[in-house]
Amino acid sequence: MSKSNLLMITTLGLFLTITESMRFDLQSGHTKCISEDIKNSAITVGKYNAVNPNEGYPLPDTHKLNVRVTSPYGNNYHHGDQVDSGNFAFTAAEAGDYTTCFTAPDHKPETTVAIEFEWKTGVAAKDWSKIAKKEQVEVMEIELKKLLDTVTSINEEMFHLRVREEEMQELNQSTNSKMAGLSFLSLVVCLSVAGLQLWHLKSHFERKKLL
Repeated sequence: MSKSNLLMITTLGLFLTITESMRFDLQSGHTKCISEDIKNSAITVGKYNAVNPNEGYPLPDTHKLNVRVTSPYGNNYHHGDQVDSGNFAFTAAEAGDYTTCFTAPDHKPETTVAIEFEWKTGVAAKDWSKIAKKEQVEVMEIELKKLLDTVTSINEEMFHLRVREEEMQELNQSTNSKMAGLSFLSLVVCLSVAGLQLWHLKSHFERKKLL
């Protein structure tokens, strides 16, 4: 694969995964977990809410949620008990799959809770309007900052892919070495067994005075 194609695929993947916005249904008594691969030191923000089935009326108690956000090593970054909405924001202290789990408490009769969830990481997690207001810079400068952050993210992603490729090459070399050693050992064992069989047959024929 050429470098230009790799860059195109990496860039496309970056923009496809940088913002995750969705709406899904959750049955009472069930849990749904959503994972996002986040790099170390990346900014992450998320917000969620249970959709009111009766607009204009208070949200039913059956639509309360338990929410928990955990790191790849099980560290807790956010939790909410019996909530109908919430948000979280943090800077990832470790790279890997971060997981957000939604649980709808058990109710009889069973109910279905519609949940809206938006999760942003990296460049998309930065509030550029606040930066513009604070620094009072021109629109072009803001766009350049966005571009710089995007290029930096692409560079980090390419470096991550290169490290993964080197790890895979080392694993392949190690596997090939082990397979070569195992093949040689198998050959030695087969030759040894064949030699023992010939020796045994020769001894047997000599005892029978056939040789």
